[in-house]
Amino acid sequence: MRYVSTRSTTGESRSFSDILLEGLAPDGGLYLPDAYPVVDDATLGRWRRVLAEDGYAALAFEVCSLFVDDIPAADLRGICERAYAPEKYLDPAVVPVSRLSDGIWLAHLSNGPTAAFKDMAMQLLGELFPYELARRGETLTILGATSGDTGSSAEHALKGRDGVRVVMLSPAGRMTPFQQAQMYGLDEDNIVNLAVEGVFDDCQDLVKAINADAEFKARHRIGAVNSINWARLMAQIVYYFATWLRIVDGEPLSFAVPSGNFGNIAAGHIARRMGLPIRHLVLATNENDVLDEFFRTGIYRVRSGAETLATSSPSMDISKASNFERFVADLLGRDGTAVAELFGTRLATDGWFDLSGVDRTASGFVSGSSRHADRVAEIRATWEQDRVLIDPHTADGVHVARRLVADGQVTGPVVVMETALPVKFAETITEAVGITPPRPERFIGIEDLPRHVQQIPARVEAVKAVIEGR
Repeated sequence: MRYVSTRSTTGESRSFSDILLEGLAPDGGLYLPDAYPVVDDATLGRWRRVLAEDGYAALAFEVCSLFVDDIPAADLRGICERAYAPEKYLDPAVVPVSRLSDGIWLAHLSNGPTAAFKDMAMQLLGELFPYELARRGETLTILGATSGDTGSSAEHALKGRDGVRVVMLSPAGRMTPFQQAQMYGLDEDNIVNLAVEGVFDDCQDLVKAINADAEFKARHRIGAVNSINWARLMAQIVYYFATWLRIVDGEPLSFAVPSGNFGNIAAGHIARRMGLPIRHLVLATNENDVLDEFFRTGIYRVRSGAETLATSSPSMDISKASNFERFVADLLGRDGTAVAELFGTRLATDGWFDLSGVDRTASGFVSGSSRHADRVAEIRATWEQDRVLIDPHTADGVHVARRLVADGQVTGPVVVMETALPVKFAETITEAVGITPPRPERFIGIEDLPRHVQQIPARVEAVKAVIEGR
């Protein structure tokens, strides 16, 4: 298995271990496999038995083995077993599923150490990075950006790890108190938190700008933990297969995915390209509806920081979806010149591009958006009907799924990919149902911990100064 940049015009390829540490490609593109592996019915049948008999970690090894051929199988199996050890998760199934009374399914992705679906990928990266660095005798500075959950998931997966330092950028004042406490309460020598005066898109732009400085990136050994890193998507592909295997046997299934940066749903798109029977990928946005606008109109128009709204599903307050480039690369038949023109030139100069003339229906995507009143209503309805609490982002997914099912745009079984435990968004939960969401014991008192964070302006020089000073 070799990997190429979405903007490649030469066909130059890299190994998995190289792109794991590299993150963003030198030309500014994102890495994708040169061809997706194809899974047949016999393989799906075998994987069903693997999941049932040996558990989630064994399935993860099977899926990851299709994408990783430069790590010995025994080592990769051990990496997966450590990442998905049942004792790390609130449920030993790791990704259990449940069904609501109206027939909608939930895939519970938030049982990990930080109560967010990002743990499902970060726990794997937390094993892959130290393994590969030790194998090479190297160190790495992970530079990341978070809108709320990526940061804490990455920091908890990599805290105390030899050879790895994490510098995490977050938008000042834009995360919930719980999310801030999960990150800023960490007192670890290899963890650096920077609160950026701006929105998430500003943080993401800073990460990309520093990755584009080849000399600085090489000198300070800069790597990526955001979903611009292919390994994140590889890990997320696993739970699409696990969910399908636990719900249906041969029948197509639709997935409704709350989406801001397009990483989670991009993994679903790739699983579909691999042959997983997915009828529809239901993309759900909040008020920041850049992606919904694209799938309705074919026009992708990024928003400025001033136009990016602060909402009650804050982890989706994103108007520049990094992983969208991977989907467009597939949509355009891996035309690296066209992708570079759109994402490297058109967005920089015009702030938008138009693909309304390109057939988007074959990709299986449908979309919709949700507002504060919608998510509050869905949280309340799900609680009253099923005594199940869902977080605001999951509520966005439930709202769009229910609406599209009612409209007849989506048929057959639908599963909503849950994104976080409700405790992370207590204020909205209390508004919706009048109770404080239950808090797992591991999170009691985290808001009372001393904070370890430095506020900086949204300037590349400010981030570089911190990296150099450390």
